[in-house]
Amino acid sequence: MEYHNPVLLKETVDGLNIKPDGIYVDVTFGGGGHSKEILKRLGPNGKLFGFDQDEDAFANALPDERFTLIPENFRYIKRFLRFHGVKSVDGILADLGVSSHQFDVPERGFSTRFDADLDMRMSKKNDLDAFKVVNEYDEANLKRVFLDYGELKVAPALARTIIEAREKKSINTTDELKVVLSRFLPEQHKNKILAQIYQAIRIEVNQEMDVLKEFLEQSLEILKPQGRLSVISYHSLEDRLVKRFIKNGLFEGEPERDFFGNFSVPFKSIEKLIVPTDEEIKENNRARSAKLRVAEKK
Repeated sequence: MEYHNPVLLKETVDGLNIKPDGIYVDVTFGGGGHSKEILKRLGPNGKLFGFDQDEDAFANALPDERFTLIPENFRYIKRFLRFHGVKSVDGILADLGVSSHQFDVPERGFSTRFDADLDMRMSKKNDLDAFKVVNEYDEANLKRVFLDYGELKVAPALARTIIEAREKKSINTTDELKVVLSRFLPEQHKNKILAQIYQAIRIEVNQEMDVLKEFLEQSLEILKPQGRLSVISYHSLEDRLVKRFIKNGLFEGEPERDFFGNFSVPFKSIEKLIVPTDEEIKENNRARSAKLRVAEKK
């Protein structure tokens, strides 16, 4: 089984407009699919840095002297590139969300298909896991997680139900969580609602929205003028942040106007939104919700 089938492979790497002697970063290395494609297009003096916080990805490190794998969360992109003597780069690629491998390993707890301990950590070094969110968060915080990250209208009732259930006994596994929340899972909508519940807990465990914001802000700092940012997102929360940041250089509100009343924005969008073809979705079902946005720093 392939570790991770890269989505929108050609389109994402095309978006970087690779210069043979440029410096590039793949902040979601995973199985190395996008990185291999970047290396194919780099000359002997080009450089590629990969980031991945998941220990399972380290086995995929590429034996190429132009490539360096940094075993860290990409929220620290600026710090660790500096550590390697790099202050600015020509392009950055991010394929957000959970890898095929993480979904396919039952004990990681990411997939609704398997019973597993409540974990959902992308890095084993992370202190916070799904068990702590489900068993230790108070009602207000549980409601916030399901509302903000799962966009679930029933968030208050989900939170109350979990609180009541865990007063009797702790909720240890994904199947136990499904049983506790079974009345919210009508058969015809079960998979969709479960996916939203899992997504909400996973985003909280891995601080995915905060990580994405920190990464985007640092990308703007370290990209050279005309440097490219190529980002694939898989749900509306991620895509909204990426879209706003590319459009305004901000996550909320409007950018400042100059003396002439024009907006001063740091990026220009290179393409309209790119989505996978029907053929790619047929070959790789996980591509179905992918959205690619490409921007160039002014």
